[in-house]
Amino acid sequence: MTRELLLRPGQHGLGMTPDSMQPDATTTAVCGYCSTGCGLRVHMKDGEAVGLTPETKYPVNMGMACPKGWEALRVLESSDRATVPLLRGLDGQTREVSWDRALQFFTSRFKGIQKTHGKDSVAFLSTGQIACEEMAFLGALAKFGMGMLHGDGNTRQCMATAVTAYKESFGFDAPPYTYEDFEASDCLVFVGSNLCVGHPILWERVLRNRNQPQIIVLDPRRTETAMAATQHLQLLPKSDLALLYAITQHIIVAGLVDQQFVAEHTSGYEQLRQHVAAFTPDAVADQTGISAAEIRRAAETIGRAGAASLWWTMGVNQSYEGTRTAQAIINIALLTGNIGRPGTGANSVTGQCNAMGSRLWSNTTNLFGHHRFEDPQHRQKIADCLNIDPQLIPQQNGWSYDRIMEGVRKGEIRGLWVVATNPAHSWIEQGDARELLDRLDFLVVQDMYHSTETARHADLLLPAAGWGEKEGTFINSERRYMLHKRVKKAPGQALADFQIFRAIAHYWGVGEMFSQWTDPQAVFRIMQAASAGTWCDITGIEDFQHIDRQRGIQWPWSADSAADGPPATQRRLFADGHFAHPDGRARLIVDDLTPLPERPDEYFPFFLLTGRGTVSQWHTQTRTSKSPVLRKLYPQQPYVEIHPYDAGRLNIQHGDQVAVASRRGRVTVTAFVTPTVARGQAFMPMHYEVTNQLTLRHFDPYSKQPSYKDCAVSLQPAAAESCET
Repeated sequence: MTRELLLRPGQHGLGMTPDSMQPDATTTAVCGYCSTGCGLRVHMKDGEAVGLTPETKYPVNMGMACPKGWEALRVLESSDRATVPLLRGLDGQTREVSWDRALQFFTSRFKGIQKTHGKDSVAFLSTGQIACEEMAFLGALAKFGMGMLHGDGNTRQCMATAVTAYKESFGFDAPPYTYEDFEASDCLVFVGSNLCVGHPILWERVLRNRNQPQIIVLDPRRTETAMAATQHLQLLPKSDLALLYAITQHIIVAGLVDQQFVAEHTSGYEQLRQHVAAFTPDAVADQTGISAAEIRRAAETIGRAGAASLWWTMGVNQSYEGTRTAQAIINIALLTGNIGRPGTGANSVTGQCNAMGSRLWSNTTNLFGHHRFEDPQHRQKIADCLNIDPQLIPQQNGWSYDRIMEGVRKGEIRGLWVVATNPAHSWIEQGDARELLDRLDFLVVQDMYHSTETARHADLLLPAAGWGEKEGTFINSERRYMLHKRVKKAPGQALADFQIFRAIAHYWGVGEMFSQWTDPQAVFRIMQAASAGTWCDITGIEDFQHIDRQRGIQWPWSADSAADGPPATQRRLFADGHFAHPDGRARLIVDDLTPLPERPDEYFPFFLLTGRGTVSQWHTQTRTSKSPVLRKLYPQQPYVEIHPYDAGRLNIQHGDQVAVASRRGRVTVTAFVTPTVARGQAFMPMHYEVTNQLTLRHFDPYSKQPSYKDCAVSLQPAAAESCET
């Protein structure tokens, strides 16, 4: 009957679930895919999740979810879940072993390597996919308990540039915005960001903007976001720094600088003014492929806006000069006084669900709680918070991800512990990365699935629980602490990463050091103590239940702030114009341009771009490929986008098999002929395994982030390649 077919948004199964499967309770948890941090209403029956819907009252997504969020529970049911420890024997075959055997072997092998080659010969690679409390445990266990110096996270691949830029410009890694700014701006600038695909719920927030905003997009491709722009500056690849300097130059000469704000709250203006003087719109037009008139129009649109916000993602971060490009964006916001007010900001949108947590708590890019390893006072503070001897804390930071991989090449790193990440797929110049993994004396992989590309190289696989099978906090792009909950049982003998770390601490012989680390909420209290007095102070949060009641709490939220009442739903940084440098000023930073490491030539005439493919894909597809629904929403076979002119010249038809080759590798993919990519350029989604067989191993010198989005390739019909071979 009609009433039985009525859809009821917000109810389990949209109101279509049979009575026998109706939930008997609901709870709210944050999604575990991207950094947006959507609230999900999890529908429970007999203590187990039976489904989910978007949480209608959550301030992040307000009843919306992308396909990945809708399918968050389904990917836990995959047949290739890691359910028991696997140990590789001398014959090369992996066999099931007990947890006792696995942890004894873990301990004896790593200790043996350290005894033979030194403490620093063992390293770890962490992630942005596990809870803050688990990251804190891993970083403290590895560096203070196991004596490691070197450890980094896969956030080096997505957020290191933004971190470095914010630290240098603001004095602290401090994204200043809140998601309301998407709706409050009258000018939004997206640089290297296809927000519509990468963060679709945030794009929904843009669509809610009632100010009829100008939308300016700087991107070499005509992406879904660019198609919605009022101004699309389709610049030549890797010319964004020159273009941003030209926009800055015109803002200055057009008299659009907020002189009072600059004088009172920044330093370095005169140096910046002199540096960008040569970057006139006329001077950079040919270099960028954007006319001088378009550059001036964009500059004046930004400069005359009442509230302009500037946003960037991986198109900026994953660049060999990404840090300076991010700082050029920050400079524009500061020069125009677009900071600390509704609808403003220089705003980096994070990638992974807890990349922000990694930045603060993983003991990788900085000491626990955004302190400095080099500062003796910071080491003493953290030692007091953790109740350990300060001599156990290294006096210097360890190597970055790229240097750890080079350490493997040079024989300096002999043992590696990889947690919830997949470098055999995701690391730049993939063939080289896989060869390095095979050089290790001992590789441990801790993951949900035994089938990942990296797990196939492992000497020991530790089966881990996933999102929904454990609890803890994530921090989203707008600095909001959010709770994820245990709503399902992990399969087989899989354990929460937190419990694996507790077990390793015991087997290593440092269990007493972590005797207070009994559960995630106990660790959260330690994190709170470490945060006291910092820009990321969270001492005003009562407990996990407080976070749950408030539907997330943005940092900072100190005990002093809490004394004045409950936290506002949305809070910005720098509203008072005070920044984290000792003088309270933000720094305007400029630099010389850097030439492309690898330009197209007669042998490799195309410029290859990489990036997000579709809304339903995520990173290395470790999880999204496990959902039948998500698999139907994107092409199963890897493809390359080619401009119709280039396709015609090469006699390539839409749907043909195409050989794409670089100096690192050669792959065969399907041709997707489309004018959204410019002539002389090609685009491949990063989610497919083959893509990083082509990319070039080079890095931003300041952030050490890989530059995934520029290398030279050749294209030809696969049949022609076969004939030549």
